[in-house]
Amino acid sequence: MQRKATETVRTQMECMRLICDRDAKIQLHKVDSFMASFCNSLDSIKAIVEETMQNQGKSGRLKSSLREADDEFVKVLAALATSEEIEHQDIDHKRDIQEAMLWYNRVLGFKIEGGQGVKFTLNNINLKNQDEECSFTIRHENDMYTLLGCDPQLNDTKQLIHELNKTNGLFKFVRKMREKFEESASLGRVLIVAFL
Repeated sequence: MQRKATETVRTQMECMRLICDRDAKIQLHKVDSFMASFCNSLDSIKAIVEETMQNQGKSGRLKSSLREADDEFVKVLAALATSEEIEHQDIDHKRDIQEAMLWYNRVLGFKIEGGQGVKFTLNNINLKNQDEECSFTIRHENDMYTLLGCDPQLNDTKQLIHELNKTNGLFKFVRKMREKFEESASLGRVLIVAFL
C-alpha cells in the first residue's frame, strides 16, 4: 500500500513537472514574442525619429532659402518704392519690377495693395495650409507709421511699429511681421493683442 501511495505521489509529481515544463515553454514563447514585438517597435520609433530629424533639417534649409528670398524681395521692393516716387520712370524698368513682383507673389505669396494705407498680404506662411493668407495694413502720414489692421492679430505689433517709426526700416518691418505670422502659424493658434 505504501508502495502504491509512493507511486501515486511520483506519478502526480511527474504530471506536475510536465505541466510546469509545458507552462514554462508557453511563457518563454510569450516572452520571446514580446521581445520581438518590442524590438520591432524600437526599430519603428528609430525610423520615425530619423525621418523627423531629416525633415527638421529640410525645414531649416527652406527657412534659410526663404530668408534669402525675403532679402532679395526687400531690394526689389526698395526699387519699386523708388520707381513710384519718380514720375518719368523708364517703361522697361517698371516692367522688370512688375515681373519681379509677380515672381514674389507666386513664390513667396506676397501682395501689396494701396488704399487708405498699404495692405501687405502674405501666404505660404502656414506649412499645413499654404493658401492661408495673413495681412496687415499700415499708413504713413506726417512722417509716422500707423498699423491700421492685422489679420490674424499678433502680439508685439506695437513694439514693431515703434521700431519702424524710429528706424524707418519698412523692409525689416515686413520681414518681422512675416516671422510673427510664421511663429503664430507654427504654434497653431492666433495671438491676440490690442493695437493701442
